[in-house]
Parts: sequence; C-alpha cells; structure tokens
Amino acid sequence: MSIRKMIALHPDVAGHVNQPLGDAAHHLMYCARMCLSCADACAAEKMDMRQCIRSCLDCADVCEATGKLAVRRTGSNEQVLRETLEHCARVCDACAAECERHDHEHCRLCAQMCRECAEDCRSAAASIG
Repeated sequence: MSIRKMIALHPDVAGHVNQPLGDAAHHLMYCARMCLSCADACAAEKMDMRQCIRSCLDCADVCEATGKLAVRRTGSNEQVLRETLEHCARVCDACAAECERHDHEHCRLCAQMCRECAEDCRSAAASIG
C-alpha cells in the first residue's frame, strides 16, 4: 500500500491528493531510514566519520518530522508545512554534500536519496497555496 493511497482515503481529502506532496511524503520516509542506515555504517568505518554521522542523523530527524506534517490532512497549516519542506530540502542538500565527500558506497546511496528527497520537498513546497 502506498502513502498516497492512505492520504486519498482521508475524509477531508475526498480522493484528491496533492501529488507533489504525496511524492515528498513517500521520499521523506525512505530518506529518514537511508540516513539512519548510513550513519550506522559510518560508525563502523575505521576513519573519523563524526561529521557525516551527525549530518545523517540530523537529516533523518528533520525528514521524519517533515514527513509527519506532510501526511496530516485534518485542518490546515500551509505556511508551516511549506517552510518545513523548504528547510528539509536544505538539510537534505547539506547531508548529501557531506556524504559526497566520502568514497563509501553507503554514503553515495545516501547522498542520492537526499538529493531526490530535496527535489521532492521543493516541488511539494511550491505546490502548497
């Protein structure tokens, strides 16, 4: 089952889903988990990966919080949602930039997911009011 379908079932949505916001909600969940996994892998590396771990953990937390806001359909708080999506995109970009500094495959995958998530967050923010 997809998060988009779940959103569409909400009584206040009446079947209409903001597709860019649904896409962002989907990527936010995956990005949070990818960042946690990358941080864990970084902790096992022999080199000092403290900054990468911090960036990944911060990104995971911001994505998690943003994803929670993105799936709420009762009531409205468009300004907060839009600003949170924009902030999340910047955090994802920063995490991607940090991960791109390393040659580890887990960092490469994390950076790619962060870039995709940032793009979806920007599209979703632009689609709101």
